[in-house]
Amino acid sequence: MDYKAIAQQTVQELIGYNQDTSGWKVVKTAKKITVYSKPSKIFPGNLYRVEGIIPESTSKLSDFLYKPENRVTWDKSLKVCDMMHKVDKDTFICHTITQSFAMGSISPRDFIDVVYIKHYEGNVYVISSKSVDFSACPPSPNYIRGFNHACGYICSPLKENPAYSKLVMFVQTEMKGKLSPSIVDATMPSNLINFILSAKDGIKIHKTARHGYHHNGHSSILKKK
Repeated sequence: MDYKAIAQQTVQELIGYNQDTSGWKVVKTAKKITVYSKPSKIFPGNLYRVEGIIPESTSKLSDFLYKPENRVTWDKSLKVCDMMHKVDKDTFICHTITQSFAMGSISPRDFIDVVYIKHYEGNVYVISSKSVDFSACPPSPNYIRGFNHACGYICSPLKENPAYSKLVMFVQTEMKGKLSPSIVDATMPSNLINFILSAKDGIKIHKTARHGYHHNGHSSILKKK
């Protein structure tokens, strides 16, 4: 399987979603975060677009978002986030296991994704993610194996203040199993807002560790959360 080719194609899909202004409807707003959705063209579910402002530069934000060792310290939706295989310096295979959510009505899922980080002119970073087959990590009877169609983040400098970033996140996840689509549609917008809020909280802690507690190292501070 040509993981690099899949990754490069997924980045182009994300850029296309970002440029497409038609058909989006606002499904939830909270704390200056907006969630939009429209029917996915790939599977019988929704493509979600989430927009928020993050008080961090694009380079540091992109680094923070994609590194597996960071994710489990702040992303409350994940139990596990492991880098299984490095394709090259910008591309890797990642295994994630989610927590149950919607008060337990959606059981944990696991995903195998090819993740790719691309830097564009103007300090724009795109982090793409798409589910792939990976023989070293076959589906387990302990979890339902979900599937992420083209997902990811676009981090661009805020025009008014380049020390801040505009984060646009795209999600189109096929949960698999016997879930009612209405349960997914009802719970996904809140989960996406919580993800952005958790990222903001995580960045605050990460900044404190980076600026004030170098002698202790980052990990000891992060693990306290």
